[in-house]
Amino acid sequence: MAGLNVSVAFFFLVVGVCEALRRISKRLLSPGAYGCLARELAGSLQLCTSCLELRMLVEIGPWGGGFGPDVVLTLFFFLFAIHGASFDGASANPTVSLQEFLLRESNLAATAAKLLAQGAGTGVGWAVTKLYWSWELTPFHLIQNLIASECSSSIRTSPCHAAFVEGTCSFLFHLVLYKLHQSHPMYRVPALAAAVTFLTYTACPKTASPFFEPPLMNPSVPQSSGRRGFWDYVQVYWLGPFAGMLAALLLHRGNIPRLFQKNLLYSRKSKYKVPKARAAARAGGDELRRQRKGEKSSAEPRA
Repeated sequence: MAGLNVSVAFFFLVVGVCEALRRISKRLLSPGAYGCLARELAGSLQLCTSCLELRMLVEIGPWGGGFGPDVVLTLFFFLFAIHGASFDGASANPTVSLQEFLLRESNLAATAAKLLAQGAGTGVGWAVTKLYWSWELTPFHLIQNLIASECSSSIRTSPCHAAFVEGTCSFLFHLVLYKLHQSHPMYRVPALAAAVTFLTYTACPKTASPFFEPPLMNPSVPQSSGRRGFWDYVQVYWLGPFAGMLAALLLHRGNIPRLFQKNLLYSRKSKYKVPKARAAARAGGDELRRQRKGEKSSAEPRA
């Protein structure tokens, strides 16, 4: 369990460094620059490094450390809950940023800045994690460095099936986001962490399930010896989650506000229904008032 303790210490170190980065940048930068750049970069860095280390434990832990997936899933739940509580409103997810743009909650410049910051944070996360693995502090990291040269694909099924799995997970993930949007953080954070943990456990055997952070999967790694190529990775880890987000948006809103205003799925109805008898009585009362007003005006003496 010594190797697991080192990984846990790494998780706490990453969260602490990213929290310090958020606080420092919040003091030095304007609110707009902090919200679009620093906050998203720190969130993506924190999420990327944690998930890469967890994925290493998932692949090596059962036979290299003697612990089952329950340990990793428990770590994943608590880590995602910590991320949700410490992100300070950052999404650290390109599909969520694009969703905000389609909902007219963010303009084009802010969305582009968020996507660039998320990409930069993920790139830094990859570099930091690989450097950390190169130190070989535990047997897990030694094994990881030995098998890294094989570049085994994370897609363990056909690209179409894998894209469907990622799209379905993204669809359910965004529906949960919509449902919990107005909830108190005390309830929203653990509920979202539980949903993401369940979806990850369900889809991980097929696609490694990075639907909550597509840049985690590097599409440029395996391209030879019959392994998955660039376009397979784009189809599975980018188009799949994006299609799932669009489907969830259409189901939730019935339209895409950025593209068109007409509701395609739902007809607008009055929020309050008036019983027919009450509506008839109200119409009769209005007619009686009009008659009385007409009689009063006709009874007034002419000048």
